[in-house]
Amino acid sequence: MTTSTTGTDTLTRDALAVLQPGFAGTTAPDWVRRRLSEGLASVALFGRNVATAEQVTALTAQLRAERDDLLVAIDEESGDVTRLEVRTGSSFPGNHALGAVDDTALTRGVARELGRRLAECGVNFNWAPSADVNANPDNPVIGVRSFGRDTDLVARHTAAYVEGLQSTGVAACTKHFPGHGDTSVDSHHAVPHIDLDATTLNERELQPFRAAIAAGTRAVMSAHIRVPVLDPDRPATLSRRILTGLLRGELGYQGLIVTDGMEMRAISGTYGLEHGVVLAIAAGADAICVGGGLCDEDTVQGLTDALVAAVRSGELPEERLADAAARVRALADWTAGVRRSPALEGDREPEIGLTAARRAVTVTRTGPAAPVTGPVYVATFHPAANIAVGDETPWGVGAELERLLPGTTTGSFTGPDAGARALEAAAGRRVVAVVRDEHRHPWMRTALDTLLAAGPDTVVVEMGVPQSAPRGALHVATHGAARVCGTAAAEAVVAG
Repeated sequence: MTTSTTGTDTLTRDALAVLQPGFAGTTAPDWVRRRLSEGLASVALFGRNVATAEQVTALTAQLRAERDDLLVAIDEESGDVTRLEVRTGSSFPGNHALGAVDDTALTRGVARELGRRLAECGVNFNWAPSADVNANPDNPVIGVRSFGRDTDLVARHTAAYVEGLQSTGVAACTKHFPGHGDTSVDSHHAVPHIDLDATTLNERELQPFRAAIAAGTRAVMSAHIRVPVLDPDRPATLSRRILTGLLRGELGYQGLIVTDGMEMRAISGTYGLEHGVVLAIAAGADAICVGGGLCDEDTVQGLTDALVAAVRSGELPEERLADAAARVRALADWTAGVRRSPALEGDREPEIGLTAARRAVTVTRTGPAAPVTGPVYVATFHPAANIAVGDETPWGVGAELERLLPGTTTGSFTGPDAGARALEAAAGRRVVAVVRDEHRHPWMRTALDTLLAAGPDTVVVEMGVPQSAPRGALHVATHGAARVCGTAAAEAVVAG
């Protein structure tokens, strides 16, 4: 049975208010505009909704013509995870690069400049920063999205990022609570388990979230991870012990709790999308992130129906749904109140992203080698992209080296014979080998072995977590694969 949303009944409006759905296209669909008049309080933008900054500005203006106090959310971590610059690569390095520099004033400034750009486009809610401590170097989904593996460093940079972003009137959403850093499974595909003792969890995973709460983060995003020491049965997104008992009760957090994407297999593949949404709200979540994959009106209708039916059956207390909807509207009121923040009129720092990327580069010389002064062959070794990063965004150093060293050519390789194919394509030219998380990919390590055996003067550029020992005549670690990181790396290669 379909719930009517043509009226103004409170229950239906509250059910719509807790959803943060996505949609297709670069203009506002009629169904989204209609749902905004019926109670929908948030929408989410993804790479498919972005063509240019001007287009995004026009899109958000279309949406706000229907509802002025609208939350427009985006997953703009910068670095490897960018939606606003999905087709070009980010103008800002990501967390790992900022952690490598370890200058909280720089992190605050980068987040402030990013917030200004988002605010100018009409986006007022950013699902960032990641506060995960990268305790597991084999983590397939966090990696360079983390400020690092040191808890204190992650905590202070998380706080700085929250302060910088929110100074522009854009709400920060600190994620992925209670900490996704010590996993070896991607929750886009399955439920990760974190088997930590209570002391380690408290002293490592939770510290950055405490720092974010102290800094005033307006939202916290839950993780689809199972932490048996906290709840042996349910993942954090669906756990009342974790969201209400720990986050609200023990940590004293009073802002908005948002779920990670509910289509992710950790939830939808285990509990079902609609039932998962009901369980999340019952557990203490206030807003439901959905739309990275499912981005149609039927999804919104189905979730609205599920929430209304759960209240009517007694599975979901009506006051819990009302409280969640009230928290969403309260955040919308806050963003509307600070939309004309003085930070938007302050001194701009348009080059701060490139400045930060340059400062994050680490260069290691492992032996004598001639400087790179002429054309080279750039061999980029591509790992499979995780869903958070996506495969639309270009990365590497090839384009910039082609500009700096005319005559340079490039190629991309993957798989067990990648090194041999790259060597053949180079045809005797000096090679710049570009890798991403070499330590996690045996085939990539083998490819470098092949290139270095044939050409000891090979230059290696690592654009992921520099966990492997530096090798190559020159080793350049960028701590991320943002566009500006590629520019900084190319400059370092030429400078030698």
